[in-house]
Amino acid sequence: MKKKRALACEECGSRNYYTDKNAGTTERLELKKFCKKCNLHTLHRETK
Repeated sequence: MKKKRALACEECGSRNYYTDKNAGTTERLELKKFCKKCNLHTLHRETK
């Protein structure tokens, strides 16, 4: 079963992206994505 998770920017903290993730994984997802507020490609981490 997959759960919907939010990805938040490390610089400004805004939640720009949502993604599906398997329920069995325990580590947090980290992706480099474009942030509209920062106008840069920054690291986005999964939030609770």
